Amino acid sequence: MDVSSDGGRPWVRSLSHQLSPADVNADLTRCGLLVERAEALASLYREHGNWNDVKDRWFDERLSNRSTRSSAQAIFRVLTSRLKNAPPSLPNPRDLPEILDRCATARDEAQVLSLYLVEDDALVRYVVHEYVSRIERDHREPLDFSDETLGDVLRSLEYADGSAFDYADSTTGRWCDGFRSVMREIDVLGGQRDVVGSPPAVGDIPLLVALGYSYEVGGEDWVNAPRGLLYLFQPEDHWDELFDRAARTDAWEFVELHGDLRLRPTETTYDWATGGAR
Repeated sequence: MDVSSDGGRPWVRSLSHQLSPADVNADLTRCGLLVERAEALASLYREHGNWNDVKDRWFDERLSNRSTRSSAQAIFRVLTSRLKNAPPSLPNPRDLPEILDRCATARDEAQVLSLYLVEDDALVRYVVHEYVSRIERDHREPLDFSDETLGDVLRSLEYADGSAFDYADSTTGRWCDGFRSVMREIDVLGGQRDVVGSPPAVGDIPLLVALGYSYEVGGEDWVNAPRGLLYLFQPEDHWDELFDRAARTDAWEFVELHGDLRLRPTETTYDWATGGAR
């Protein structure tokens, strides 16, 4: 579903026909964002500096809290995958404890962590791209995350080898539940039973992370399709206000370049989070 805006390139490309079956998993049925546990893992990584020591500490603490080894292993595998596989375009996982601590609300923390989820989980990324394309086509269209609509999106996925998405209905249903759970945590959906949502407010810290990610992955024209804002379901008529908010912080500024004002980080992209230490 490659939708172009004003004859230009689409904001994001559909991942249908791009992924292999091996790229896709149902990890979202095992755990959602689990903000507190993800933060605990990031804190352990900051303390120990390697994932083997983090694993030992994680299991010691989980089992002492009466978690079963199988559930602890599953959650550890999924959450560490999101952190270990984080690209350089996102803050280093060892900086996450500081970043999450500076978030004003649980929603803000979830919005930061959702970017790591989308980057790591190809099926989540495919679905998010499909909804971003819908926002590009008509941002007034409600964001419908019902089983029927999400199921249609999932069943539209075709792999690069020509095969199609073929999860069992029960697995698809649990995956849709997991996706809606994430949407509630980042404030796209409201109540437990809501299935139709809208673009959420974005806090200051997730805004800085989303813009940093957009800047790193988007090249010179990143402001024409700011990937981090799109992954937070922000329509185009929200962007200028968000750019202006960022420019009022110490982390971003407008710079005149060839007669145009360009939004740029004042230092390195995540200097605001690291104090310049990498």
